[in-house]
Amino acid sequence: MAKVLVSDPIDQVGIDILSQVAQVDVKTGLPVEELVKIIGEYDALMLRSGTKVTQEVIEAGTHLKIIGRAGVGVDNIDVPAATRQGIVVVNSPEGNTIAAAEHALAMMLSLSRQIPDANQSVKAGKWERKRFVGAEVYKKTLGVVGLGKIGAHVATVARAMGMKILAYDPFISTERAEQLGCRLVDLDLLFREADYITLHVPKTPETANLINSETLAKMKPTVRIVNCARGGIIDEAAIAEAVKAGKIAGAALDVFANEPLGESPLTELGTNVVLTPHLGASTAEAQVNVAIDVAEQIRDVLLGLPARSAVNIPGLNPDVMEKLRPYLQLAETLGNMVGQLAGGRIEQLNISLQGELATKDSQPLIVGALKGLLSQALRERVNYVNASIEAKERGIRVIETRDSSVKDYSGGSIHLEAQGSNGKHSVTGALLGDGEIRITDLDEFPINVPPSGYMLFTLHQDMPGIIGKIGSLLGSYNVNIASMQVGRKIVRGDAVMVLSLDDPLPEGILGEVIKIAGITDAYTVKLS
Repeated sequence: MAKVLVSDPIDQVGIDILSQVAQVDVKTGLPVEELVKIIGEYDALMLRSGTKVTQEVIEAGTHLKIIGRAGVGVDNIDVPAATRQGIVVVNSPEGNTIAAAEHALAMMLSLSRQIPDANQSVKAGKWERKRFVGAEVYKKTLGVVGLGKIGAHVATVARAMGMKILAYDPFISTERAEQLGCRLVDLDLLFREADYITLHVPKTPETANLINSETLAKMKPTVRIVNCARGGIIDEAAIAEAVKAGKIAGAALDVFANEPLGESPLTELGTNVVLTPHLGASTAEAQVNVAIDVAEQIRDVLLGLPARSAVNIPGLNPDVMEKLRPYLQLAETLGNMVGQLAGGRIEQLNISLQGELATKDSQPLIVGALKGLLSQALRERVNYVNASIEAKERGIRVIETRDSSVKDYSGGSIHLEAQGSNGKHSVTGALLGDGEIRITDLDEFPINVPPSGYMLFTLHQDMPGIIGKIGSLLGSYNVNIASMQVGRKIVRGDAVMVLSLDDPLPEGILGEVIKIAGITDAYTVKLS
């Protein structure tokens, strides 16, 4: 039975989900050296922000298949190290969307109306109404940096409160921004015109210290800045100095470069700075949502299924996964088949997405095809995480084409062609209405067969007696034929025969198959 380590406090509902498929050990607060000692026993690790998953931890996790972060950020996980080891890293990009957005809005309003200090004043027995004169957000301009799900929700609510919205996001179309009631602008314009600025971007080399002394100098002296995204996006010393000098009106921060915050010039400032201890996702609802989301993904991976929110599998975001999930197994099966047919060292893989699939994101399907292609050589060492890396290291060129004019199947089809030591071979497949995989073409010969555990393919002359001779030969070795189909282009011309077998072929029998008069070549494929 698989073993899962839960190293940070997780809602019980997540542990219950994991317990359906694995032994779950909850050990929170482990120092790194202790985690390194025990992680080799586990197939999966589930955590929040408290556990630091370093390269040392990952290298010690020799059985790890997946690391699940119950939250959005994965800053505390060495994702490149996990990718090199073939470990899936997943998060919950949407589980705390509403919680984080509402906290950003709450911080903006708390800062505007000086609520934290007013609360403390009343509790101290004072009644300082004249001291706490706030500012309204109505008709003010809000600059939203990052218009993903959280930023979009903030923009929607702020617009309902009567704010005008400027947005900066290089990955969002003008049409999408307009749907949200936002005007897309560049950062300089947003910094110059916004009365409030809220940040909703990950920390990357491009966003590190995005708010600094130089960018602060471009802003209005009345601007208020909110950061409930990631620590390190703001130069904290610079913003503290700007508030202290009156260059900006205030700041509300929930995340910091180093957490816990400790000594900071921010803590010395008064009513125009609001600080909270990383509470963006801290609602009862969000904790349940992220626990369920990540636990389900860990469960799926342990059962051999793909994760829906893997951060280190190109293109596999939740929306893409939902649309392409049925086709991932198709791509992997076809890759496995064409790899065995081409044989030996594969030099090149051509992948063509046909029909409706030609309009979809191709990257997940390419990854699936490469996983199948390499599975015979690498077995369990290859997965959706490292398939592209393994292919690149082996010098396999991947060429992608699209052909939306092919309308043979309603959902589209995938055509793979590989060049290997057995020459060039191709295979095409599609999904039937019930989601069943069908092989529809083999080396340009039309067929219609489901993949099976053991398969025999022959290239032969279409002539009487071939089928009987193969059947007799296999029968003499006690190999049972489950199904047989012939694909041909013209009568008495070249043809392919596909036999699904209940048993593996004994060693040496393939040579006898090729000796049958009329058969020019034969290949076996094992998919079980």
